[in-house]
Order: sequence, then C-alpha cells, then structure tokens
Amino acid sequence: MNEEAGNDALRTDPRTFAVRAIAMLGQLVLPIIVGAFAILDKGDLGDLLLYFVPLVLVAGGGNLLFAYLRWTRLTYTVGDTDIRVESGVLSRAARSVPYERIQDVSLEQKPLPRLFGLVEVRFETGAGGGDDLSLAYLRESEGERLRELVRSRREGPAAFAAPIGEEELAQANTAHLLYAMSPRRVVTFGLFEFSLVVVAVAAGVAQQFDFLLPFEIWDWRGWRDISDWRAWGDQLSGPGAWLAGLGIHAQVLGALIAALALLLIGVASGVVRTVLREWGFRLERTDKGLRRRRGLLTRTDLVMPTHRIQALRVRTGMVRRLFGFHALKAVSLASDSGSANHDAVPFGRMNEIARVVSETGFALPDESSDWHRGAPAHRIDAFLSGLAAMLVLSGIALALGHWKLAIVPTILGGGAIAFDQFLTWRWTRHALDRDRLYTRRGWLAPGMTIAARHKLQSVELVQHPLARLRGYADVRFGLAGANLRLRGLSVAEAERVRVAVLDSMAANDFSQIGEATPTGC
Repeated sequence: MNEEAGNDALRTDPRTFAVRAIAMLGQLVLPIIVGAFAILDKGDLGDLLLYFVPLVLVAGGGNLLFAYLRWTRLTYTVGDTDIRVESGVLSRAARSVPYERIQDVSLEQKPLPRLFGLVEVRFETGAGGGDDLSLAYLRESEGERLRELVRSRREGPAAFAAPIGEEELAQANTAHLLYAMSPRRVVTFGLFEFSLVVVAVAAGVAQQFDFLLPFEIWDWRGWRDISDWRAWGDQLSGPGAWLAGLGIHAQVLGALIAALALLLIGVASGVVRTVLREWGFRLERTDKGLRRRRGLLTRTDLVMPTHRIQALRVRTGMVRRLFGFHALKAVSLASDSGSANHDAVPFGRMNEIARVVSETGFALPDESSDWHRGAPAHRIDAFLSGLAAMLVLSGIALALGHWKLAIVPTILGGGAIAFDQFLTWRWTRHALDRDRLYTRRGWLAPGMTIAARHKLQSVELVQHPLARLRGYADVRFGLAGANLRLRGLSVAEAERVRVAVLDSMAANDFSQIGEATPTGC
C-alpha cells in the first residue's frame, strides 16, 4: 500500500487475473468432458478438428477474457473515513465500509493463491454474511500493510500522522507465542473428531445404488424378524448366499468387521479434516491482540483484539475429558468464518488454557468463588414433565394390549430422566466476582462460560406461569454473538444476579466498549 497514492483507486495484484483464470478453467473441465463425449462418440478425428478443438479454444479464451475484465474492473480506495470497493463487468457495484464499522481485518490463503504468494483480505463488520467486505488478491506484504493501515485509521485522525513502513509493520507484528499445536497434537486432536459425515455419505450412496444389490436392503419387512436367521439367509440369497451358509458365528464376525470399517472411516475422516484445518496452529500475543494462524491448504491469519472479547467458553467432550483435553473459544464482536466464537485453544490442557485466559484480561475461577445452584423446584418440574410423557407412552402400550411393554417407559424412562435431572442440578452452577460472571453446566461433557459483567448488553428475568407459581426464574443476558442464560434460579437469587450485573453495566460507557480495555478485563 503506497501512502503517496492518497485516495486514488487501486487495483489488486495482477496475478489475481491468473488465479481467477485457473479457477474458472477448473469449472469448465466437466462441461468440456461432456462435450467431448457428445462430439467424439463415433471416434471421427475430423470432428476433433472441426468441433472439439474450436469448442475448447472458445471456452478457454472466453474464460481468460472474462477473468481479465473482472480484474481490470475491480478497484479499491482507502479513504480518510472508509474503504471503498468497486466491481462488476457489465453492471457496476460499489461498496463503502466506514472504519468504525470494521471490527477486524483477517488474511486468508487458499491453496491456489498461496502458490502465487497472494492473500485475500477480509474486512469483518460484525454483522456477518453479506455485510462483510473482501479483497482478492493482494501480495502477502501488501495485505499485512493494508491490515495495519485500516486498523490505525480506525483509531482516529491521530493515526494519520506517519505512513506505515516496514519498521512500523515489524513492530506491529512483534509476537509472543502463547500456544502452538505440534503435528502430533494435531493428529491426536483428529482422533477425537470422529465424524459420521463420511458414513452418512456411504449410506446415501448405498441408497442410490441399492438396485445393484441382490436383495432389497431397505425393505423393513425382510428384516423385521432379526432373530430368525433363516430370514437373513433369504435376504442374502443369490451371490451373498455363501455368507448365510457359513453359520451364525461367521455372520456375527462379518457384522463386527463392517462396523469396525465404518468406525475407521469415521476416525480417518476426522483426522483428515482436523489436519487440514489446524495444521501449523499458532496463537500469539501482539500489540493488536491475539493473532491466530492455522491451516494446511487454506491458511488463515486472524487477530482477535482483546478489548473486543466479550466472553470466554471452555468446553470438553465426553471422551476427551478423560484424557485431560479441553477447548477455549473467545466470543468476540468480530466474526470467525461467520461465527462469533473464535478458536483460541482448540485442543489443550487446562494449564495451557489458563495462560491464554490470563492474556485476555479474564481469569479462571479459583477456590474462593462462591458457587450457587438453581432452584430444586425447577428440576423437579422438568422431571415431572418428562415422567408425564413416559406415562402417556405406557398408556398407549396398555391400550394396544402390550402390558409388559407398558412398564418400560415408566420405569426405565422415568429413572433415566430422574438421574439426568439430578446430575444436571448438581453440576449446573454460577458465580459472581467483582468483574465477571461464571457459569458451569453439563455432567457428561461439562463446559464453562466466563463473561465480563460490564460488557453484557442487557439482562432480563423470565418467568412462565409454572415458574411464577413455583418461585423460580430464568435470567437472560444480552451478549454479542452468543446466548447466555441462567435457568431455574430462585427469584431472590435471580434478582441478586440481575442487580449486580446492572450495576456493572451502568458503570460502563458502551460507546467506548470497542475502543479500550476497561479495568478488570
């Protein structure tokens, strides 16, 4: 970014033309293949010269011409108060975003632009989706310079005093490493990211091509009596009859092997997705905030300004908690791929998470935290509601004459609901300190939210008719980009939390919430 250019319209890097042309050529591969089969189906070489070669030349030439026109017609202007982007070949469009609306500027490198040393610059407005602005593509150094320039101009006229040079850019990027994931840690993380997506795709393929099977796999009537192994033999008649003839032990073994294969596919897909997303993960502390870089093919470079972090979320899973791994997400005014939750530590130990938490100005709860549970009446009412549903199912079973089956929903279902509600009541807690609100919930996969009280935007008490009768209430908090609620508190405790949070909010100037870091956070 040349400061001397002033407010003149600038173009993206010329290599953008090549990147877009190659990407568009990739989209033409399938139509060209279809055209080749249609033209050359008789194997006549004359058709190759007469029709197919001109088709490829016209498609390729038109693609190159359109990519060039798109590049020449896209310009951007970095003004004193906003950044403006104009684009369009036939119909022109112009978008202008004031600096005060830009929450953050991030850099993204997909595989093809990365080969050319180019980045896409994304201006995040906090509104998400179509309200965000992007520039594709600039040189890496140019993208860094533009990011720092936009940030400095967002801070006000004082930032215009001097241009941003290499020395200033190096100082802005001075970083202290907080957390990094080694290749081993990334692969370990992937083992816990079991995915059923591939399994679902395999099931979808089986459904589409079930006509190739020697039996009707989706006909439930053929499988309704799974205890009758002769029915299985009938289904597997034909090419699969040999499996039915091997005996019940071989059939059970085959089922186990099939289940294991699906499990391995799910684990492998989880590892691949995690490696592609988290490879080279680094979280650093810079003068501008927390800088996160990650990605094997698509490389992203994101900065989370600490004064815009509204809350922190610590999460874990049912299995990974047994190995001591947790995840830390930051709820920020800026977005991260359309989400307000930024991955700060996707897979780490609590001592690693504590180090990052301290850098954000937040703090994990200590032994002196005064934890409170919800009203027991709330969980009792939830249990009775679930039990009523189980009784309805039991009544239906009795009406159909299945009296033995009727006791299952009431005894087993009611017992499971009671067990779940008791543990939920026991492990769902909240605490207040001078600056923060802490909430814990979940007993299988527990999680914790830490919110800055003065950054909450609203607080309200909610009571439905039964809650008014039984004397409990929910407390809802307004939090940018996230939901935060305390459920089933006694009315006195709900009012105490509400008054405490309102006092913190009243002492805060919301017009400055994105400009400076208040005391305590």
